[in-house]
Amino acid sequence: MALTVLSIAYPLAPVTPDTPGGAEQILSLLDAGLMARGHRSLVIASEGSKVQGELIATPHFAPSDEIKQIALAAQIAALRRYQDIADVVHIHSLDFAPLLPHLSRPTLVTLHLPFSFYDPSALRNWLNLWLNCVSQAQHAQAPEGLALLPPIANGIDLTRFGRSAKRRFVLWIGRICPEKGVHCAIAAAEMARVPLVIAGEVFGYEAHRHYFETSVRPHLGRSVRFVGPVGGRRKRRLIASAQAVLIPTLVDETSSLVAREAAASGTCVIAFRRGAMAETVTDGVTGWIVETVEEMALAIRRGGIDPAACRAHAERHFSHHRMVEHYINAYRRIHSSSSSSSSSSSSSSSSPGSSSRLTNL
Repeated sequence: MALTVLSIAYPLAPVTPDTPGGAEQILSLLDAGLMARGHRSLVIASEGSKVQGELIATPHFAPSDEIKQIALAAQIAALRRYQDIADVVHIHSLDFAPLLPHLSRPTLVTLHLPFSFYDPSALRNWLNLWLNCVSQAQHAQAPEGLALLPPIANGIDLTRFGRSAKRRFVLWIGRICPEKGVHCAIAAAEMARVPLVIAGEVFGYEAHRHYFETSVRPHLGRSVRFVGPVGGRRKRRLIASAQAVLIPTLVDETSSLVAREAAASGTCVIAFRRGAMAETVTDGVTGWIVETVEEMALAIRRGGIDPAACRAHAERHFSHHRMVEHYINAYRRIHSSSSSSSSSSSSSSSSPGSSSRLTNL
């Protein structure tokens, strides 16, 4: 049976294959995967998004704390208008709590970020709402009593990444904010006496701007370069030609697309042991897991992985095709479970606000 899936993105980030945000990249892959397999994909996302299915565009806003409520209101209006034609709604947004009172269809929420980032009121066992994590490590940290579907690991389109000759620099790439540890990458590269390239965007949040001005900009110079946001071919060239990609995250990462992309490029990843990084980085094969800035500096100097073996590991474990099939199976089970239980639960509230426990499929 062909499915119609209505996906909802974070309201302040466009969905494209090269969007910096991991959730948006996963949504893009799912959208394309659904269409390639004969399903229908509807995507609520901001103007400027590029999808294979049908885009339900909401106004594009520059990210800021003040504008978020306006963007959410636009998403709610689109959800109420289009959800009745969907078999399943799939939410990828951090700010999904305001959507809950407006949901009428069986809904899957993928938790791309640590549990602490979400509104606690949303992390309950709502009727007709299912939650899933993107790694075993994240799944294991779920709040007590919260029922979850099995985790579905993130995948990447391996065909977009290839190996290249390595140059003498290490790379940090991502959102520039305190929890991503750019300052640790700077310190490690300076200790190792290897040039560092910083690639990423400083979003309009005050805390992010302050962090960049105080912890990153003072170190910029010949050995530490900031190249701003990168995407597409430029991003892939940087990853493929880097001596190593540094991931000194200071929070428990739920996943890391960058680490997977580096592995597909035959590039060493050196990461702190936080959250799911140990599931993604295999010591001596795709890189090194370290505990401190000093250990990161030592690992930069050590190197020592085989690019061909690294790429082969990525091909075995990180394909997006596997991820898409897992999500389609989850959609089918959610839709089937919701349909079969609707008659038996007709005497109770069917709104997302019900306190009924979630069925664990």
